[in-house]
Amino acid sequence: MNTLTNKRVLLGVSGSIAAYKSPDIVRRLQDLGAEVRVIVTDGGKKFVSERSLQTISKNKVYSNLWDKEAELAMSHIELAKWSDIVIIAPASANTIAKLCHGRADDLLSTVILATDAKVMLAPSMNQQMFASKAIKDNLKILLKRGIVLIEPGFGEQACGDIGEGRLAEPLEIAKQAADLFTSSSLSGKKVLITLGGTIEAIDPVRYISNHSSGKMGMALAHECIQAGAKTTLIIGSISIDIETRAEVIRIVSAEDMYKAVMQRIESQDLFISCAAVADFRPKNISNNKIKKNNNSVTIELIKNKDILASVCQLNKKPICIGFAAETENLIDNARAKLASKQCEAIILNDVSQSEIGLNSDENEVHFITKEEIVKK
Repeated sequence: MNTLTNKRVLLGVSGSIAAYKSPDIVRRLQDLGAEVRVIVTDGGKKFVSERSLQTISKNKVYSNLWDKEAELAMSHIELAKWSDIVIIAPASANTIAKLCHGRADDLLSTVILATDAKVMLAPSMNQQMFASKAIKDNLKILLKRGIVLIEPGFGEQACGDIGEGRLAEPLEIAKQAADLFTSSSLSGKKVLITLGGTIEAIDPVRYISNHSSGKMGMALAHECIQAGAKTTLIIGSISIDIETRAEVIRIVSAEDMYKAVMQRIESQDLFISCAAVADFRPKNISNNKIKKNNNSVTIELIKNKDILASVCQLNKKPICIGFAAETENLIDNARAKLASKQCEAIILNDVSQSEIGLNSDENEVHFITKEEIVKK
C-alpha cells in the first residue's frame, strides 16, 4: 500500500452529519505517515468539536477567515502553500457549490482558490441531494478542473433513507489520498545531504567563502522528502528557506561539515554531497582583525579534508553522489572527479552560464556515471 510519509495534508471539514467521523480520518491519515492540519467550517462545527480535532491532529484547528491571528499571518495563503494535498471530507452540497462557483467567503473556500496542491472531495449528503442534477453538474465542473472525487458509499443514512451519499470510510479516504502520490521510491530510506557554502575564517571579521545559495541542495531535499525518505541536512551558508520536514544540522567551516558527516554517515542509505566546500582554509587564523598596515597581505592556505572522498573510502558506505561545478572542460573535469572520488555518480553544473549557474532558479545538469552521461 502507498504511504503518506512526509506528506502535508490539509483536511477540510464542512457541514454534514458525517463530520463526526473527521477525527478518525485524521487518525487514518496519520497512520499512513502524514502531518495533518484541519480547517472546519461553521457548519462543520455543528457536528464535531474543534477541541477533538486539535487533540487528534496535534495542531491548531483553523476556522475563522477573519481571526486576528490568522489575518496577520495570512493563514489562507500560508495553509495553501503548506499543503501537499487538501481533502474535504465530508464535503457538503453547499461547499461543493461554493467551490464550483469560486466563492471565497470562508477560510476553506479561500484556501482552495489559493492553493496549487492536489484537491480531493469526499461528498456526504442525503441520497436525493446527491442524485440531484445540480450536484451532478457541479461535480462534473470540478472534475474538469482536476479535483479528485472520492466516491460516496451506498447504504442507510442518518435520515433513514437508503442510497448513495454516505461518506466514504476514513481508511478508504486515506488510502485514496496515498494513491495520488506515486513517488515513494525512497520510503523508509535515510538520506544525508550537504548543502550551502562553507566559511573559512581569516580573522574575526573576514573569511573565505563562495557564491553557493543552497538552492540545488534544498530542491533535492524536498524531492527526497516527497519520495518518503528520512532526510538529514548539513547546512553551511545559504540564502534560502530551510525545508522544515528535514533534520537540520548547521555548520560553519569545512572541518565542521566533515565532522558532522562522519558522525552520521554509517546509518545512511544515500549521501548527496551538494555543498560547495572550500578546498582550502587559512593555515593560521588571526585572533585580531588584520590591519591595513601594508599594501599587500599574504595568507598561507592549507587543504581541507575531502568529505566525499572520505565517505567513499569507508568499508561500509552509502550510495554516494557528488557534484562538480565547472567553468571549462566540463565533461573531462567531471569524469576525472568521478574517478578520483570513487562515487557512484557525479552531477555536473556549468556555472559559467549565469542563467543556470550559481544562485539561479533554473538549472541544467549532466548526470555522469561510469557507464553513461545523461543530460537533464
